[in-house]
Amino acid sequence: MDLNYIERILKARVYDVAIESPLEPAPRLSRRLQNRVLFKREDLQPVFSFKLRGACNRISHLTDEQAMRGVICASAGNHAQGVALSAQRRGIRAVIVMPQTTPAIKVQAVRDLGGEIVLHGDDYDSAYERSLEIAAAEGMEFIHPFDDPDVIAGQGTIGMEILRQQPEGIDAIFVPVGGGGLIAGIAAYVKSLYPQIRIIGVEPEDAASMHASLAAGERVALDRVGIFHDGVAVRRVGEETFRLAQKYVDEIVLVSTDETCAAIQDIFEDTRAIVEPAGGLAVAAIKKWVAREGARDRTLVAINCGANMNFDRLRHVAERADIGGEREALFAVEIPERPGSFLHFCQVLGRRSVTEFNYRYDDAARARIFVGLALSQGRAEKERVLAEFGAAGFPVTDMSDNEMAKLHVRYMVGGHAQGIEHEVLFRFEFPERPGALLRFLEAVGSRWNISLFHYRNHGSDYGRVLAGIQVPPADRAEFENHLQELHYGHVEETDNPAYRMFLGN
Repeated sequence: MDLNYIERILKARVYDVAIESPLEPAPRLSRRLQNRVLFKREDLQPVFSFKLRGACNRISHLTDEQAMRGVICASAGNHAQGVALSAQRRGIRAVIVMPQTTPAIKVQAVRDLGGEIVLHGDDYDSAYERSLEIAAAEGMEFIHPFDDPDVIAGQGTIGMEILRQQPEGIDAIFVPVGGGGLIAGIAAYVKSLYPQIRIIGVEPEDAASMHASLAAGERVALDRVGIFHDGVAVRRVGEETFRLAQKYVDEIVLVSTDETCAAIQDIFEDTRAIVEPAGGLAVAAIKKWVAREGARDRTLVAINCGANMNFDRLRHVAERADIGGEREALFAVEIPERPGSFLHFCQVLGRRSVTEFNYRYDDAARARIFVGLALSQGRAEKERVLAEFGAAGFPVTDMSDNEMAKLHVRYMVGGHAQGIEHEVLFRFEFPERPGALLRFLEAVGSRWNISLFHYRNHGSDYGRVLAGIQVPPADRAEFENHLQELHYGHVEETDNPAYRMFLGN
């Protein structure tokens, strides 16, 4: 038992600035997972992150002489806001060194709290080195984001609150891990009192410094870390946090970017709150752990550690959430290049919902299309679709886990095509319901060859399609009649300069 940390946590001075965050049930996620899932809502703190606790506790322990010299820290944003607000409350100077890659929302938030900002380097480590130089030169007190007993104790008050709010029945607590301060504080307190509760850390696959360190039996410095989960993008965990993790942490679960995006959606659907990527890690890990263990009727706590989401990042999250939740799959499929091929392809799919359809004419023999499908039964349904494509004679490649395809290629299917005659370009809108795309292809694709196709379902009421169709001049009147019979809104774009410059023959 770490009595020193028990005492530090019980005496931590955090509530002058921080709140006791609620421990809320997540009914939708709980029903789906057949376990009781609880969210510890640290995203509701005044700076939308748990980091306020450790910063406040550390600054509250400064002597008057230390406080007069001011404080400095290095942070990707959340610790920075905690230091800035805590310093503001104590009426002292705060200098914050932030990586140049820090989301703008976090930079502005620190400015709003009175922090003096220095942008330096591309990652936390560069900012950290610069902050130490400034601290030494100006005699300022350095406030470490994680490797400090007072900071660890401040974060440990979360564990104290959880046990008070849910005094019995907890099976596991899932904790995001960056430098390790959060999991060190929670684990030291919870394990000292209830050793049977599992403490499970969560890291991104591309920033797994604690996982690597525990496996090696010593602290490991990663060559590089991904920046999507910027709140936990730390190359090397702390010395004291590593010691406590070795002693108290049961395991580390690694999750992918797509799994995190799906978890952000899960949290939104239960709370209508949008957490940052690091804030979605715990829920992503719960889903992965439950599937791995076959767990049922357990009480599982997720630390929703922060909500400082850069608004621009929402596009990426929304695009990848369905793939991460196995509600969508992406395929590259080859079909014959002849009228009716698209229709045959969609008939094989039946009434499955098509989420994306990208195609551009390449040669006269075969067509390659990039297609997304909504899945209602996860991986098992994806395997059935792959088998059905094969049975229909369509060569297929699963692109669902292909990072380059998901990040880039899906948006680059197109370009100029050679040897196409009589191509006209139309934008279509039609009600987003099962069979709408099939009906469109039945009306258009069986009579005329489709030479370009782009469709993406963004969850709106209307689907939007861009289609290139080879219509000889003699067929134009008949083609127009077909469009009128469809009753789908449409606009011809054949003369659009964007088509001429990038797509047209």
